[in-house]
Amino acid sequence: MNVLIVEDELHTAKLLKEIIEEDDNFLVVDIVESIVDAVAFLVKYQNSIDLLFFDIHLADGLSFEIFNHVDIYTPIIFCTAYDDYALKAIKNNGIDYILKPFRNNEIHKSLIKYQTLVSKLNPKTPITFSQEKTNYQQHFLCQFQERTIIIKIADIAYFSITNEITYLHTFENKKHTIYKKLEHIEAVTNPEHFFRINRQMLVNRKTIQSYEPYFNRKIALHLSVKTEEKPIVSRLKVSDFKQWLEQ
Repeated sequence: MNVLIVEDELHTAKLLKEIIEEDDNFLVVDIVESIVDAVAFLVKYQNSIDLLFFDIHLADGLSFEIFNHVDIYTPIIFCTAYDDYALKAIKNNGIDYILKPFRNNEIHKSLIKYQTLVSKLNPKTPITFSQEKTNYQQHFLCQFQERTIIIKIADIAYFSITNEITYLHTFENKKHTIYKKLEHIEAVTNPEHFFRINRQMLVNRKTIQSYEPYFNRKIALHLSVKTEEKPIVSRLKVSDFKQWLEQ
């Protein structure tokens, strides 16, 4: 498993590297000393990293600043001389919090904790079910005055929420109120065809024509239908959205 150390005290970083690599399952691939270097590394190579070791006080600021520049989805073990950041560490991918000066056994216990978490989240023997759900909803019922209108799923361009009311929008630019939560709609529509781009919109693949960069590492979509709100893919969903488009 590949490890990155973010630590501005070179002696501490080298010692930490030696302790980590006493476990043959781990390899420290690099040591970076600053927020700037950590962001640059993670932007390029985070997909190749399994575990991060973060000091908190770095020469150019607190390591929490890194989260403002790159989306981190890799587990982190915080190793610091300060004991007043534990809660913030837990809220930022922290799976353990070790105080300096650390002992060898503390590092090894953290590595074991990480391996245990990984094994629980990715069991070697996959769980199988006797029947896989493949029957996604093909029609939605919408109210128009005193009538109930049946809308085919193939005619729906996107779903949206405005003022806590859910709406269905067709390719013909017709809008209907639908008395379902967007979470429910997302669960019953085929994920190959619909993607939840943010909290307010669930979009049909067929309506997406192109996209472009948007503020704060989000992306803006260009759809084949008119929308009341600009369709923005939230920052944390951009990577999954691009993979979904390529499927």
